[in-house]
Amino acid sequence: MRTFAAGACPLPVALVAFALAAAETAPAAPSDVALPAVRGVTVSTPWAGQDWGSDEMVETLRTLRDLGVNWVAIHPYGGIANDGTVGGSRIDRLYEDPVWLTRPIREAHALGMQIFIKPHLAYWGSRFSWRGEIRFDDPTERERFFRTYEEWIVRVARLSAGADGFAVGTELDAMTDDPAAWRRIIAAVREAYDGPLTYCAGWDRFEEIPFWSDLDVVGVQSYFPLVEHESIPTTEELEAGWRVVARRLEAFALRVKRPIVLSELGYNCSRFAAVRPWEYEQHADAAAEDLQRRCLDVALTTLAESPHVVGAFLWKWFPGERARGDFRLSNPALRGVIRRHWKAATPAESR
Repeated sequence: MRTFAAGACPLPVALVAFALAAAETAPAAPSDVALPAVRGVTVSTPWAGQDWGSDEMVETLRTLRDLGVNWVAIHPYGGIANDGTVGGSRIDRLYEDPVWLTRPIREAHALGMQIFIKPHLAYWGSRFSWRGEIRFDDPTERERFFRTYEEWIVRVARLSAGADGFAVGTELDAMTDDPAAWRRIIAAVREAYDGPLTYCAGWDRFEEIPFWSDLDVVGVQSYFPLVEHESIPTTEELEAGWRVVARRLEAFALRVKRPIVLSELGYNCSRFAAVRPWEYEQHADAAAEDLQRRCLDVALTTLAESPHVVGAFLWKWFPGERARGDFRLSNPALRGVIRRHWKAATPAESR
């Protein structure tokens, strides 16, 4: 049984993050096993995915391990057409020789790390401005979407054999109002993949997802606003904002009897990082850089005190050393934050 590692939990029985046998078709249930926390980073790519199979990716995994990271995530892409068809884009040609997917699984394990496969639909070139807008109300298009999405996600799941966690969807919240369709997808993925499963819901929609009981852990894309104003906030304001978020997450974990993993957690180098953390706009000034660092520092401090939030996948790192990129974690200040919070938690034998 592969597991997402969970932290200590004060429930009558402790929750395990991504720890239940994926072959079981019955809804997951709480377990009495408690394991170390998820200290994760998402390794992204400016291209369709080839970089994940490169030698640069292996060096990046070593760098992250040395910072105390014990999990990595990658996000294979699939295309989405305006008529609801999933697949058929140039991205799908990569699946003919999927070393970009199979090699990082093998290399992460060789370095003593675990890996989470988190498929994304690439909306570029479609009528959608982001994944959260993907919706089909026409019955023919809706049926086509669910049918072709299932075919694609099962294909990715099958190729992800050996990975330690898998997401059945990411930010497709506008299409989650058909729980029966999603339960069919989840069951089909469990037939193809024997690891634990999650779905990665938007920060503003995760409480509305109707099929958490069919999954092993709640995934949250955690771009929660921490303040309501656009001026540079104080650290005390950031701490107060994260306390509100933590209480919301803890209450939901208790309600659904599932642990929560923050499937994305990141802050851009922006003066508005605390009020609109999802924005791609960047600011090249000291105030923005300091706010980015403080937001991440406060987030990791708060998470360490949240027993039902078992960890996070920080967004994002690029294979190799890229000097540019939004949400880039590899600058020295953010490396320092990650190392300070996570290196001390790494078992001595793996350092």
